[in-house]
Amino acid sequence: MDKLVIDIETKNTFEDVGGRDGLKNLDVSVVGVYSYDQDKLIAFDEHQMEELGDLLKRTHLIVTFAGARFDMPVLEKYFPFNINAIDHYDILEDVESRLGRRIGLDILAQANLGVGKTGHGLQAIEFYRQGEMEKLKSYCLNDVKITKDLYELIKKQGYLWIPERHTSQMTKLVLPYEEKAAPQSLLF
Repeated sequence: MDKLVIDIETKNTFEDVGGRDGLKNLDVSVVGVYSYDQDKLIAFDEHQMEELGDLLKRTHLIVTFAGARFDMPVLEKYFPFNINAIDHYDILEDVESRLGRRIGLDILAQANLGVGKTGHGLQAIEFYRQGEMEKLKSYCLNDVKITKDLYELIKKQGYLWIPERHTSQMTKLVLPYEEKAAPQSLLF
């Protein structure tokens, strides 16, 4: 069974759907995926959700950054099965539960990987609205790669460096993570 790192981009903003309470009314423009089985990055556009669903049915673990509160609730409506039945590791949820506050993907990437994001979510919506799909896919897949690299770092060393606010100090945040073995049968 596969393991996927996932990040989504949407066509619309919270403002378009009446605020954060309208989260599930957001529509996907692109889903970026890293497949461990295929060892490659894949971008699925809004018309390829059935293909993504087929891949998800063969997946035992989804890794995200802020996916529990954003990506997964938005994706739920696209599949005729319970996407939440797949094991999920959300890096931000783990960091926040141990640190006591949220921290951005860009900040974590710069502190731990020496690289940063190539844009921001609202810029991704503009790419979609302007029909710049290759830029949109590239932006999304870069976030997937960063998330995958942070996940691999957590598995390898068991911690991430967290920059302290308003100082140049870093805190070593221990993140003990042990991946569960893949089940022998499919969930779906």
